[in-house]
Amino acid sequence: MNAVPKETEQQATRRLFRRLLADGYRVTAGYLYRTAEGDPWCRRIRFDHPNKPKEYRPLRWDGVQYLATEPQAPAEGKSLYRLPELLAANPNAPVWIVEGEKCADALAALDLIATTSGSMSSANRADFRPLRGRHCLLWPDHDGPGSKYAEEVAAILCALDCTVEMIDVEPLGLPDKGDAVDWLTMHPHSTAANVLELSTTKIDRNRNACTVAHNIPRVILTRGSDVEPEAVDWLWGGWLAAGKLHLIGGAPGTGKTTLAASLAAVITCGGHWPDGTRAESGSVVFWSGEDDNRDTLNPRLRAAGADMDRVFTVDGVREGCERYPFDPARDMDALRMTLATLTDVRLIVIDPIVSAVTGDSHKNAEVRRGLQPLVDLAGQLRCALLGVTHFSKGTSGRDPVERITGSLAFAALARLVMVTAKQEAEGERPERRVILRAKSNIGPDGGGFVYDLRQGELMGYQGVSASSVLWGESIHGTARELLAEAEQHDDNHGSDAVSFLRNLLAYGACAAKDIYREAESAGYSRDTMKRAKSRIGVEAVKQGMQGGWVWRLPNSEGCKEGAEGCEGGTPFYPLPSLPSGMEREEYIL
Repeated sequence: MNAVPKETEQQATRRLFRRLLADGYRVTAGYLYRTAEGDPWCRRIRFDHPNKPKEYRPLRWDGVQYLATEPQAPAEGKSLYRLPELLAANPNAPVWIVEGEKCADALAALDLIATTSGSMSSANRADFRPLRGRHCLLWPDHDGPGSKYAEEVAAILCALDCTVEMIDVEPLGLPDKGDAVDWLTMHPHSTAANVLELSTTKIDRNRNACTVAHNIPRVILTRGSDVEPEAVDWLWGGWLAAGKLHLIGGAPGTGKTTLAASLAAVITCGGHWPDGTRAESGSVVFWSGEDDNRDTLNPRLRAAGADMDRVFTVDGVREGCERYPFDPARDMDALRMTLATLTDVRLIVIDPIVSAVTGDSHKNAEVRRGLQPLVDLAGQLRCALLGVTHFSKGTSGRDPVERITGSLAFAALARLVMVTAKQEAEGERPERRVILRAKSNIGPDGGGFVYDLRQGELMGYQGVSASSVLWGESIHGTARELLAEAEQHDDNHGSDAVSFLRNLLAYGACAAKDIYREAESAGYSRDTMKRAKSRIGVEAVKQGMQGGWVWRLPNSEGCKEGAEGCEGGTPFYPLPSLPSGMEREEYIL
C-alpha cells in the first residue's frame, strides 16, 4: 500500500528546488501529465526569473516520497499533455499541437482540443499514437527551435496518417520567440472561430521529409532593443560558464583527465572550488574516447569524491536490438533527447575533444562543423562544455593558445582555454603542476592554481588504483610567462632556451636588454633566460660606467667559423661609441 505523503506538493517543491528558489526563481505553474486512464504520471513545474531564462523541473510521487525526476517512460514514449481530454473529445475535431503546456492550456480555454509533448526537445520522446489518423494543426513558436520542434512533430504525425496543417506565424506579428499565448494576449477577445480562421499551410505527407510546401529559408534578424543583456552564468567564477565551450590542454603526464574528473566531482557533490567558493550541485556527463570507464575513469571520479549517482558516461547508442558506438555526426539528436531527461546537467566533458570532429581536425571549417552541435547542446541545457586536448609537439615557447593540437578553430571556438604544465623540483620546493588560464573571452585571463597528482588504491576496492588531484595555492601572471617558467626545467624546453641563447650570442656579445626583448617575442621569460645563462656559463660584462650589461659566451664555447673579434675563442663585439648627446639606453633600443 502506498504511504500517505508526509508533505504537500508545495512543501516538496520548496525542499527539492530550494537552490532555484534561493536564486530568485519563483514557481509560476505546475502542469500535471496523466496516463490514458487519468492517473497522475508526473508534474512539470515551471520556474520564472525576472532576469534569467525560465526553468522546468519534474516532480512526482513514487508511493513513498516526492522525487525530482520523471518516472521511467514506457517504451513507446511518455504521455501527451492533457491526454484524457484528448481521448474523450470528438475524434473528428481538429487537434492543436503546440510547444509548451501554457499554450495548450490557453487554447483549451477556448474549447479547442490542444496538446503538447512539452519542451522543444521532447518530440521524439512522446507517444503520439493517440493522434493516429486525426486532423492536426501545428502552431510553432516564432523562432528557430520552435520551427524545428514543429517539423519533428509533423514528421511523426505524417507517419501516423494524420492530416497535418501548420500555422504560418510570419504574418501574425509575433515577437521573436512569440507563441500562441502571445497572440491571444495581442487579441484578447479572440474566440475558437478566430483561431480556426488563421492561415495554415498543409503538409504534404507523401513526401519523405514531410516538409512544408514552398518552405523557403528566411534569415532571422533580431532587433537590438529586443534583447535584454544578461550576466554570464558562472559555475565557477572566471573558470567554468554555463552554455560555453572550455578547453584543457597540456603536455602528456600533467593529468588533464584527472583534473576534469576533479572539477566534475566538485559539481556532483556541491563541493568547493580551488579558490574556496562553493559549487551548485548538479549532474555531469562524460564521453571518453581514450580511457576505459571501469578501470580508469570511474575510479578517478570516485577518488575525487564524486557523487556517482550524478555521474553519467556515454557508453554507446541502442537502436532496437542493435547497439553501436556513439558517433557525434550521427547521434547528436539521440544524445539531446536522452540528456533532456536529466534535469540538472551542469557539465559535459569530452575527452579528447578531437573525438567530436569526424572530419580533418586540422581544418577550421570541419572543426567548427563538428563542435557546433555540442556547443548548441550546452547552450540549450545551460551547462558547461569541457573538452580535453593536448599540446602539439615542438611548440614550446609559443603562445599557449596556438599550442593546442589541431586547427586553431578549437581554441577560437572555446570561450575559455586552460593549459597545464609540470614544474620540476627547485631548491626546497617539491615537484608540482600548474593549471593556467590562457584565454578568456568572457572574463579575466591569466593566473592559475598549483596542483599535484596523488596515486593510490581506491578505498573499498582492493587492487584498484586511481589518481586524484590535490589543489594548492593560486598563482598570478600571464599564461605565457607562467607556462614558460613551469617548463624551464623540462629537458626539451630547457634545451630550446639554451639553443636560443647560444644562437643569439654565436656571432658576438649582445645587450642584455636586447636578449630579453628577443626572448619575450619567442615565448621565453626573463627568468628562463637567466637560468639558460647559468647552465652554459654565459658571462655578463658591464660596458663602462654609463653603459648597460652585455652577455657573451664563455671561452670554452669557441667561435662560429668565420666570426670576427674572437677573444680566446669567444666572439665579442664591443658596443660602438655613442653619438654626442645620446644616452646608451636610447642607442641600444
